[in-house]
Amino acid sequence: MQNCLGAIDGTHVPITISASKAAPYRNRKGTLSQNVMLACDFDLNFVYVSTGWEGSASDAGVLRSAIRSRFHVPIGKYYLVDGGYANTTCFLAPYRVRYHLQDQGRANCRPRDYKELFNLRHTRIRNHIERAIGILKMRFPILKVATHYPIETQVKIPAAAVVLHNIIRLHKGDDEWLSSQETLIDHRKFVVLPTDSEGYRQSKK
Repeated sequence: MQNCLGAIDGTHVPITISASKAAPYRNRKGTLSQNVMLACDFDLNFVYVSTGWEGSASDAGVLRSAIRSRFHVPIGKYYLVDGGYANTTCFLAPYRVRYHLQDQGRANCRPRDYKELFNLRHTRIRNHIERAIGILKMRFPILKVATHYPIETQVKIPAAAVVLHNIIRLHKGDDEWLSSQETLIDHRKFVVLPTDSEGYRQSKK
């Protein structure tokens, strides 16, 4: 897609916080997390990160706040976003298409019109941000567990992981080996979090 800079999505990172302050951080899975906004380019490098948002905050709300602060999209350029975000000149969301139940799950289902074709291509390209987030969390499993650092430090951990991720990619670090490495953190400590696909589901009919 011409003039597209990359893709944007939100992801949840577990946190530990006092009971008196916990309510806003409780996500739709009932666990405590911060909502982290990430933007990446097509080389899977992160170009923007916003951390510290409550787990109950919407992805669209986090993006609006980022725009009010330092996040800027050059004129004539745009990022791909999912249907949970508003469709604007700077952020291109898919069409809100109603799919029939019999079409769901068919691997070779062909688009029936230009909207479905656009959504198919949009999804394939926007997949870069999902891949980047997946690599980030495999590389830094601390992003899957709740730590007991002060909240100010917990907020900085995702940002630090993003910086290290970009440095590793700058030096041509191999991502493939991650899938075969043993995780040094017990999987039983991983916190159940909302998945990116739960933030927006295309309606069915």
